[in-house]
Amino acid sequence: MGNQIEMRVKLIDYAQEPLEKLYAAFRTCYSSETPIEVWENIKSKKITHEKIREFITERLKTGHASPLEQIVFWFAIANVSRSLSHQFVRHRIGISFEQQSQRYVKFKRDKLAFVLPDSWSRAGLESEFSDLLSQTSELYAKALKAGIPAEDARFVLPNAAPTNFHVMVNFAEMLHICDLRLCVRAQWEIRRMVAMMRAEIKRVLPEIAVFLQPKCGENRMGYCDESLDEYHKCPLSKVRPHKSILMQLYNEQPKFGKARPLGEEQYRIVAEQERL
Repeated sequence: MGNQIEMRVKLIDYAQEPLEKLYAAFRTCYSSETPIEVWENIKSKKITHEKIREFITERLKTGHASPLEQIVFWFAIANVSRSLSHQFVRHRIGISFEQQSQRYVKFKRDKLAFVLPDSWSRAGLESEFSDLLSQTSELYAKALKAGIPAEDARFVLPNAAPTNFHVMVNFAEMLHICDLRLCVRAQWEIRRMVAMMRAEIKRVLPEIAVFLQPKCGENRMGYCDESLDEYHKCPLSKVRPHKSILMQLYNEQPKFGKARPLGEEQYRIVAEQERL
């Protein structure tokens, strides 16, 4: 199938001195020194690179997320489906997209490529899929030749049609994306793309890439909050607990009592105790 294409993900650039920037951002919150003094210590090597690494690792465990927004990555992503793009652009905070236009880009008939899910091949429907895309390609080319604008001819293009992205994303949002899209419940194509993004970051910044995990990872929530049925289907259930198991353990501890839904009474007690 000559027009089937392969996903590509490349880390184009990232914020210079990312670990130093993280260190300075965290230190600004927890130090009496000014940010200028913090950076003077960094530049003079008064604080070593190893100390910076150690400090960041400990801070990342705390869940203090706002400094992570100051570390930015730029990705070039090619040959993903429009089906994936509809999911990807739902991430809106801490991320910026530029996407290939189907209005201004006219696809040639012999270049109207597509993304083929493996499930179609396993089902033995690969040729039918290819035939339908071939007919779509012919109709698209015919529409353009008839003078139909590309912005209207694109109405026949399927979710399998490829698209490209140039993406800027900060580390805090990258953590959130991995929380959701590395989970085995996520759709296969976006899981693959995010895994490739993670691999690109790991290649240059392994110190922080270890925090890019699905939400059940030990560096994230540490447990699964999906339904029990989905949890039992997941291969990671052998090494990660479900939230119901944790709640059961909590309820079995006499000193804690039984967990129950929070009501207005509980909010009132906290408000009075804390003088809110």
